Amino acid sequence: MVHPHNEPPLNPMPPVVMALFIVIVGVEAVFSLGSYGIVGGPAAVGWRLDAMERFAFLAPVLQWMLQTGQFPAEHVIRLFSYPFVHGNFTHALFAGVMLLAMGKMVAEALGSLRTAVLFFASTLGGALAYGLLVDTRVPLIGAFPPVYGLIGAFTYLLWLRLGQMGAQQIRAFSLIGMLLAIQLLFGLIFGGSQDWVADLGGFATGFLLATVLIPGGWARLLARFRRD
Repeated sequence: MVHPHNEPPLNPMPPVVMALFIVIVGVEAVFSLGSYGIVGGPAAVGWRLDAMERFAFLAPVLQWMLQTGQFPAEHVIRLFSYPFVHGNFTHALFAGVMLLAMGKMVAEALGSLRTAVLFFASTLGGALAYGLLVDTRVPLIGAFPPVYGLIGAFTYLLWLRLGQMGAQQIRAFSLIGMLLAIQLLFGLIFGGSQDWVADLGGFATGFLLATVLIPGGWARLLARFRRD
């Protein structure tokens, strides 16, 4: 029996969530320190731009691959690498904090492996939405699309729970509604980008994937199809 005084003040963070957070913050720390000349010497000032050129997702690149049927590894990797490159420290910090908050709740419900699958599937879903639905040459960077995928999975978990309680399940979508409203407000004030399309793509991927990743979810989905 664990004595109450020996219990940790905070619940431990799931390893997969902590690992993703460390990579995101670690990469940003290297870029930030390099931009101030603390590490890497004069050449480090360009590390962030170099990473964006190599690892950011570009809609024209996806369209070129689909049109030509060629999928070189150096471009395919962009579909999964862009969440680890951010525009600045604040961008990475907000994404990292949201990753910790949402990732903890999702990983405790789904487990580490399913959470990792969901994170990278939402990364892909966000990139495809951005590349196919937006006509832009602006690169897509940052971890918000997969974080929105975690929000999508959390929304589905909450939707199920509210249904079991007999409550209004539409309340499960209040978080994504609030976040989109904030994005709209900031866009009106400061001028918005089209990254929200990738965020919604990540959210939709996370929500749909959670229906089968949740324990018993596949059997529940098959049973529903059979009833219909």
